[in-house]
This record gives sequence, C-alpha cells and structure tokens, in this order.
Amino acid sequence: MHIKEFLAGIAIILTLVAFIPYFVDILRNKTKPHVFSWMIWGLTTFVVFFAQISSHGGVGAWPIGVSGSFTIIIALLAFIKRGDISITKSDWVFFIVALSALPLWYMTSDPTWSVVILTVVDILGFGPTFRKVYASPHTESISFYAMFMIRNTIVVGALESYSIATTLFPAAVAVACLTIIMLILIRRLFVEAGALKSSN
Repeated sequence: MHIKEFLAGIAIILTLVAFIPYFVDILRNKTKPHVFSWMIWGLTTFVVFFAQISSHGGVGAWPIGVSGSFTIIIALLAFIKRGDISITKSDWVFFIVALSALPLWYMTSDPTWSVVILTVVDILGFGPTFRKVYASPHTESISFYAMFMIRNTIVVGALESYSIATTLFPAAVAVACLTIIMLILIRRLFVEAGALKSSN
C-alpha cells in the first residue's frame, strides 16, 4: 500500500506544480482559459472524485479531489479576469448533461454509469478549449497539459481498486491532454510559418 500512497503524493505534488504557474499566467493575462470548459471540468472532476471514493479508489482518488478544487478556482478566475467567456449552445448542452450524472447515480445506486457519462462530458468539455487553441494556440500552456497528462497516468497507478468507475476518467483525461498538446504544437507551427511568410 505504501507505493500507492507514494504515487498519490507524487500526483498531488504534480497537481500543485501544474496549477500554480497556470494561476500566475492567468493573473498576468498571459493565459486566458475558457470559463465554461473549466466550469464543466470542475463539476465533473468533483463528482468523479466522489464516485472513485465510493468505488474504493482509496488514496488514488485524492489527487482528483485536489484537482477539482483548483479547477473551480480557475473557472472563477477566468470569469473575474474576463478570459474566454464566449458560451455557445453546445457549451450549455455539456453543462446540463454533466448535471444529469448526479440523479443518474442516485437512481441506479451505481457510480459506474455516472463516471462514464461524466468522462464523456469532461472530454467534450475540451471542445471550447480545442476551438480556442486552434484559433489562438499561444493562449494555452503546453507544460500545464503535459504535467496533467503525467499526473493522470500516475493517478491510475495509485488507485487501490481498478474498475471502470475508478480508472476511466484519469485515463481519458491523460489522452485528452496529449491531444491538446499536439494541437497546440501543430497550430503554433502553422501560425509561425504564416507570420514568417507574411514578413517576407
């Protein structure tokens, strides 16, 4: 069990290391997170945390709980600092579906389907950020998403019980973070190539 606690501790440290510079970048107006993406992620992360605890995820669930707290703070900062606050109809759909996971869990008494729904919603919640990154690839931090990709991989290793309810969410988020990193890198190359071509 000591290795699980060690991995959970590493995952929590990575969460702190990833979030603190992101907070600083937001306060300096260097990073402009999409407020609705972060609201959706905050809601889904907290519910998944409680689902992992109820499914005996143990210490491996704690980094998800810590992450949920910071995610809500980023959503608030994005709103206060007037980050990307454009909200589309699809953003509202994601939010409403995320809220629907709680009554589903209550009705079925099984957190698995709630985690499946919340994981899908969380991944769909990346949609506004994907759209923003495609248009403005320099408004997001590669290192932030890289740390979260690594953190979620470690979270999977720290779980005390493996099931869809405990594993699906962190694994899917790790893949989504990798996808965002690739999109940022590709779009930055295109934008910089276009700027270079224009200057010539």
